[in-house]
Amino acid sequence: MRRRSLLIAVPAGLATLAACGDEDSGSSEASDSPSPSASQPSAAPSPKIVDGPLPAITAGTKLGEKPTIAKGSGDPSKDLAVKTVIAGNGGTVAENDYVQANYLGQVWATAKVFDNSYDRKTPLVIQLAQGSIIDGWRYALAGKKVGSRVQMAVPPTWGYGTQGNSQAGIKGTDTLVFVVDVQGTFNAKSSAKGTEVAQDSVDLPKVGTNTDGKAPSIEVPDTDAPTKLVASYILEGDGEKVGAEDSVLVQYKGVLWDGGKEFDATYTNKQLASFSLQQVVKGWAQGLTGKKVGSRVLVVIPPDLGYGDNPPQGSGIKKDSTLVFSVDILAKM
Repeated sequence: MRRRSLLIAVPAGLATLAACGDEDSGSSEASDSPSPSASQPSAAPSPKIVDGPLPAITAGTKLGEKPTIAKGSGDPSKDLAVKTVIAGNGGTVAENDYVQANYLGQVWATAKVFDNSYDRKTPLVIQLAQGSIIDGWRYALAGKKVGSRVQMAVPPTWGYGTQGNSQAGIKGTDTLVFVVDVQGTFNAKSSAKGTEVAQDSVDLPKVGTNTDGKAPSIEVPDTDAPTKLVASYILEGDGEKVGAEDSVLVQYKGVLWDGGKEFDATYTNKQLASFSLQQVVKGWAQGLTGKKVGSRVLVVIPPDLGYGDNPPQGSGIKKDSTLVFSVDILAKM
């Protein structure tokens, strides 16, 4: 199991219907490292952001390279020090966006590296929201462009507070230094951007191919529902394939085969969904495993791989319903 970043708060639960799993399913995202608590948001005022001081990056100076950062010299600023080392020209990061980034973090006074994503070869994807990530990141990355390298020095007030993080060897007096390579940003208006794939079968739903962030149309045919799982590309992306134990960030829309009525959608909720494939109904887990990041996927789930005779209360889903989803796989987490 991939170790989770020290920056992440343990998720309190999954809000979407699609993320309701079988009763005996377990989460692959159980944290094995401490993290800021989402139930204890910071009471500190917004920080003053200053240019420095910041220790030098002595090696790995190109975007995407694992950096080496010198030990901090003298006393760090009590304010949040932020510098754009390399300016990108992609989309602008906003608070509450999900940001995809590689990063390295170390302690100012000792240069001890306590976490980095470069060695894991999997970038972090996390929401810049209070309680989801340390406040230093929230304030430092908002307004930055995709393709940027950002360096920051985070005092305890906007890091782990006076309690520090003992498992990571971070004391309550430690200022933390980060280098962050911003690879992507996602919000409620994001869509998959893959190559359109022909939808030839008259017996399967037709899904819209718009990539403007609006919900795609789903036209269910007037035929009997398939008895086996269907998982086919509508737009085929060029990203990594999703593994059975991965977590994903998605946009989705779900309708009933019988009547085509929508019962849940991130587009309607105006909030992306993120979850482990081990936390969802079997049809989602099996349907998305092996699919590429950046894709839109049609997933038709028969009752035995969905909710069967026990649909979620208040969902509008009847017993033994066949479910139809359009799923945009935005990122692996």
